[in-house]
Amino acid sequence: MNTYSPKARVRNEVLIPDQKRFLMFDAYLLRLLAKPLFYSLIVVMSALLLERIVRLFELLAQRGGDTDMVFAMAANLVPHYLGLALPAAFCFSVLSVIMKICQENEMDALEGCGLSVQRIAAPFLVVGVILAVFSVTLFGYVQPYSRYAYRAIKHALINSPWDASVIPGTFIDTGKGMRLSALDVDASGRRLDGVFVFQTGSQDNNDGVVETAITAKTGELVIDEKTSRLHLKLHDGVTMPTRANGETSALRFASLTISQDYSPDAPMFRARGLNEREMTLGELWREGHGPVTAKRRAHVLSEFHARLVRALSIIFLPLLAVPMGLAAKRTPRWEGIALTAVIIITYHQSIQLVEGFGDLQLVNPAFALWGLGAAFGAFCSWLFFFTKGQGRGMPLRNVFKFMDFIARNIKKILPASKARRV
Repeated sequence: MNTYSPKARVRNEVLIPDQKRFLMFDAYLLRLLAKPLFYSLIVVMSALLLERIVRLFELLAQRGGDTDMVFAMAANLVPHYLGLALPAAFCFSVLSVIMKICQENEMDALEGCGLSVQRIAAPFLVVGVILAVFSVTLFGYVQPYSRYAYRAIKHALINSPWDASVIPGTFIDTGKGMRLSALDVDASGRRLDGVFVFQTGSQDNNDGVVETAITAKTGELVIDEKTSRLHLKLHDGVTMPTRANGETSALRFASLTISQDYSPDAPMFRARGLNEREMTLGELWREGHGPVTAKRRAHVLSEFHARLVRALSIIFLPLLAVPMGLAAKRTPRWEGIALTAVIIITYHQSIQLVEGFGDLQLVNPAFALWGLGAAFGAFCSWLFFFTKGQGRGMPLRNVFKFMDFIARNIKKILPASKARRV
């Protein structure tokens, strides 16, 4: 027999709407998080990619080739730069959201409703877990293949068969330590005017010449297909060899021919996996526990554990960012941002340092790297769970006081120094 319960009615009419409001609040925080996270990733990755693309185009200009190769290499760099940018972008995005709701007094309303810091941060923790799983996939299985593809394309660009043509005003690396440039080139790219050649070493290994600079009024590139030799025929020029003792001389010539081997086929690139950074997590684990040398095992296991520690550390970033954002209610905003940046950079550099010690077999990479990750997680957890609210119960309040003390003293010194200059 069913009986009517007033308490059940209260649960249906009051608690369920509260749950919906909490879900709406979580969705609101996630919307606030999405915008800075997206834009920070775009800005950081664009800056990193553009810098690398400029260098790749310089390489393309030296070697010749199709511009599609540059964009293919840049596309394969995206997973690498995404892995670099994601942790910092996520941490500072959470920090900016907390600072925003504190500045607009939304945090006061939330605390007035009885919500704890831990409940407010719940959606960020969920995102951190999702990004950690994504990072394991990115570091463990996407980056190894993209890194190998990038190196394979770069190898093809560097070692691609040169078509024995010259672009005016561009230095061409013809191989064998020789670089070639011309001020003017005909339509075929083979007849040259205003030629400059710089060659390291000498065709005669016993003459003591370490480098040679050659200028010529005209020149011509000729390929002998029978002997697979490339001949650069120069006319009316000067050759200036430099010997190991620093002695330089200048010799005029009416004609001079420089010959070197020429192959229309590029050498094959090595197989994937010779470098541990090109191996997946599964491949690293199997090789690290297989019959390999101690040095190889140290490199492989250091790479394996470092990837996992980096990926899983993202879970703890909201535990660091939320208290730093709450501290901005009572301290200048720059202090929280600066201290967060110092902690993240120090942790990242510490992982690299410990990984290097593991490569040198100075430490056990498993214990050292996971110990470092556990210490970072414990620090962030302590900071998070001992923070009671906006500016209250902040474990690092003495650090912020010290930073504020330093800033005030710097401000006192700067005007005095300006006055002395005047």
